[in-house]
Order: sequence, then C-alpha cells, then structure tokens
Amino acid sequence: MTHLQAVALMIFCTMLWSIGGVVSRHFETAEGLETTFWRSLFAALTVAVWMLLEGRGRALRTLVTAGATVWISGAMWAVMFTCFTIALSLTLVANVLITQSLAPIFTALLAGAVLRVPVDARTWAAIVVAALGICAMYVFDVSGLDGRHALGVLVALGIPLAAAVNWVVVQRAGRGPDLSMAVMIGGTISALCVLPLAWPLGISTHDLGLLALLGVVQLGIPCVLAMRAARHLSATQTSLLILLEIVFGILLTWGFGGERPGAATLLGGCAVLGALVFHELSKSAPRGQPV
Repeated sequence: MTHLQAVALMIFCTMLWSIGGVVSRHFETAEGLETTFWRSLFAALTVAVWMLLEGRGRALRTLVTAGATVWISGAMWAVMFTCFTIALSLTLVANVLITQSLAPIFTALLAGAVLRVPVDARTWAAIVVAALGICAMYVFDVSGLDGRHALGVLVALGIPLAAAVNWVVVQRAGRGPDLSMAVMIGGTISALCVLPLAWPLGISTHDLGLLALLGVVQLGIPCVLAMRAARHLSATQTSLLILLEIVFGILLTWGFGGERPGAATLLGGCAVLGALVFHELSKSAPRGQPV
C-alpha cells in the first residue's frame, strides 16, 4: 500500500466513523451503557467474521506473534468504544468530537517520548492550526460545560488519550503483525465490561437495527481498515487524518441530527481541514525521516 492509498483509506474510515453521532440521535430508548454493549458486540462479531473469512490460522498467528502488542491495542479500542457512546449520552456530539480531536497533540508527545522520533516543523504547524480551530469552537460555541455536559467532556477525554497510545503502539509494531484482531478484542472487552451495568437489556427493534449499523459499518469495518492503513503512516499522521471525523461528524449532525453548530464551530472545522490539506500537500520528506 502506498502512502497516498493509506491516506485515502484513512479518510474513508473517518467518513464511516463520523456517522456515529447522527445515528445515535435517532435512538428511541437506548442509552449510554446499553448502546455501548450492543455497538461493541456487533463490532467484535464483524471483525470475527472478517478474520474467519481470511483464515482462522492467520487470526490465531496474530495473537501468538503479536503478543502484548495486540492486547494493548485491543484495550485502547475498548476504552475508545466505551467512552464515545457514554460521552454522547451526556453531552452534544460536537463537544465529544472536539474533545477527541486532542489526539494529535497527545500522539505527537507520546511518539516523541516512546519512539524517540522528533516531530518536524510541518507537522507541528498543522497541529497548532488545528488546535487553534478547536479552541475557537470551545471559546465561542461550546456552552453548558457544567454538570452533565462537563462530565460528558471528561469522559470524552479518554478517547484521545487511548487513541494516542493505540497509534504509537501500531507504529512501533511496524508492518509486521496485523493488528486487526485488536479491534475484535477491544469490542469484546468493552461489551463484557458494560454488560453487568447495562443489564437487564431492553431495547426496541428499531434501536437494535441502528446499533447493528453502528457496530458493523461505523466501527467494525473502518477500524479494521484503519489498522491496516496506519501501518503505512506515522502515528502523528494517523491522528491528524482522523481529525476529519470531527468535520464530517459535525456536518452530518447539523444536517440530519438537529444539532446546529455555531459560526465558530464551522470556521474551526475549516481550520482543521486546512491544516490537514497543508500537511499532506507539503509532505516531501522521504520515508524514514521525521514526520
């Protein structure tokens, strides 16, 4: 897979991820913990079927050869899956998406500390511009950060922290082991952890259909594809590209979920998008150079 193909695939994944907020706004009765259980379960089953179609031996070899790496990545997926749905039940979609956009900063810092690879000026510039756009959203448009909303933002902070660890783990693993299995592990851990708290399960057929859509199309498929694309990108590049989920997610929720973003949110989204375009178009360093 070339760098350009990896970038295109990651953008496609962000488009699929971005439907999570708008779909969740059409639930009839499903709430945080129950949505986490069903969404994570369907995601785990999707990846399990995927891996079986590719060959059970390959899946088992992934667990054996990857060792702790695949389990660490799986645990981080579990944190992201769980925090996302719980945070959405507590605050606005835009608040959750904007909070998780802190991932590039956390990733760049963690990659520098763990991998000892310096982040070049081009990437730092993209991070700064994106961060300014995000700050504009917070300062001018994100309101109600008290009580339930504040708790939602606090829960959402688990997403960028776990994402940073995950992408650094993927980059450190390199192109050897296929960590797609980690998505299945993450979904399984997430579902098992919340099941006792979500029990008894009582959900409408309508909501179950939507959660199946989220588990398969919004989680299982794009997460597997993202893990494969990330093997050809640096951890910082991956987390920067994933910022596109914020732009797509806010626009979808605005158009189909009844949450209208303010002018600062739209301008901030444009800043994020512009930073990504700048970063990719100006990328000229050969492979192996700092990114």
